[in-house]
Amino acid sequence: MNDTPTLSRLSTNELAAQFRVSPTTIRRALCVKGHYLGLRPLKLPTGRLLWPAHEVEKLLRG
Repeated sequence: MNDTPTLSRLSTNELAAQFRVSPTTIRRALCVKGHYLGLRPLKLPTGRLLWPAHEVEKLLRG
């Protein structure tokens, strides 16, 4: 049995909806600062970005 939790991930569009900003805002922050609100995505070989859902939840809860 594997004890590691399955990490759910959000697309950039889903992340933008959670924070009520444009996906472009998130991509720009990533390019300029290397993160968005301290979040760093998993970058797939296709270039798609996947953001850690559990970290997003922690930020939204405060």
